[in-house]
Amino acid sequence: MATVPSPAPTGSAIPVRFIGMVFLVLLAGRLAHVGVLWVDEAYGAAAAQAMIDGRVLYRDLWFDKPPLYAWIYLLTGGAGGWPLRLLDAVFSLGCCMLAYGLARQLWSDAEARAAALLLAFFLLFGVPSATVSLAPDLLTVPFALGAAWLAAADRPAWAGFVAGAALLANAKALFLLPVLLYWCWPAPLPALFGFVGGLALTPLFLIEEGALRGYVQQVWVWGSAYSRDTPFAHPLAEGVTRTANWIGFHAALVLPACWYVLREPSAKARRLAVWFLLALVAVAGGWRFYPRYYFALLPVAVILAARGVWLMPVRCRVALLAITLAIPAIRFGKPQAQLALETLRGQAPTWSDLALYRDAQDAAARLRAEARPGDTLLVWGYRPEINMLAALPPGTRFLDSQPLTGVIADRHLVSTHVTFPELAAANRAALTWSQPTWILDGLGPLNPRLAITAYSDLGPWLKSYERVAETKATVLYRRRR
Repeated sequence: MATVPSPAPTGSAIPVRFIGMVFLVLLAGRLAHVGVLWVDEAYGAAAAQAMIDGRVLYRDLWFDKPPLYAWIYLLTGGAGGWPLRLLDAVFSLGCCMLAYGLARQLWSDAEARAAALLLAFFLLFGVPSATVSLAPDLLTVPFALGAAWLAAADRPAWAGFVAGAALLANAKALFLLPVLLYWCWPAPLPALFGFVGGLALTPLFLIEEGALRGYVQQVWVWGSAYSRDTPFAHPLAEGVTRTANWIGFHAALVLPACWYVLREPSAKARRLAVWFLLALVAVAGGWRFYPRYYFALLPVAVILAARGVWLMPVRCRVALLAITLAIPAIRFGKPQAQLALETLRGQAPTWSDLALYRDAQDAAARLRAEARPGDTLLVWGYRPEINMLAALPPGTRFLDSQPLTGVIADRHLVSTHVTFPELAAANRAALTWSQPTWILDGLGPLNPRLAITAYSDLGPWLKSYERVAETKATVLYRRRR
């Protein structure tokens, strides 16, 4: 079977001091966020809290993302704070060590160290709100690196299995299959069979709990409609612009990668280039081009660059890295440092990206002051940080209002475009059979046309609730006693 050639790597083990250094750097960067909760991580953590409370994903809880997104937050008990930041750092270290292992398998210890360090850097100074969040796109990174490492080590069946298991984290991980088939050509069957085995893990984990049907509807049916309904009027132009921005921001990876492919054309370079191109196709899926989608490019770009930097003349290498790494460090280093300083001082974060988080803190504080033991909660809007901070069990199947309004969260602050009208109407009808103690409308003050009071079919049900308080972006309703 033709696979990526595997030269004998130098050294016998990953240096312990090197691991420790990378971990300390990652942990320091993560602890800057110890006092905040990003919305993407709050969604998975809120689902984990509901699971701890006895809810089953997809059966008792609407969750439109693959299960690993919720499962990983069970490791912290659905909590934020330092346990979550420690988990972030350990996860990031694992990704860096996988990059080390793949680059070492392909070349030598020098490229391995470069790959680990470059990945650590961009896991600290990429898009902060996406980088910190253990969400589907970032969760796919270790699967991609692990599958490629196994393929390079001439273990195609296990490589396919890891790639198939990546569907537990992200539906877009399907792009890993053609990557592996190309890497293992002309004998791709072991990788294909392994992929089917890994793919089978998802129904295997869900069928026993009666959640498989809900999983198909919520993750795949909802997800496919989501992908077809882009919010951009000119998605291709948007994609070109955002991809160009990503290339410029990641010039420290892209320029060495190009140097490697041009200066050392080989089977390895072609396989890595195909991986990069297929990852770019995955980024384009759904025509959204959000920053978090570009995590599909990050692992292969790191591996390409790790070889490229060592092929460059020394002076060129030093100058290139000094200039290009300064771009993301300056762009996101200042807000990260400011956030860390505010955390150490015990001050509320002033970063503009955290305006809704500060409002969620206010709303949750008011709710906790009024709530009684046994109270339950419905959050209207995509505000899962309220669920986490309030720490009340869900009073319905729904963690947010997307399946109730049919308006996707990537546009619901400014638009009323409904993607799922029939499904939303059916879900609202089902909602009226539930009786949460509290309803916190975190969408109406931001987009009054989507306020919970704007839905006539919920009018009779809402008569059982009274408005008791409000913050800048949230209205608190309590069930009449």
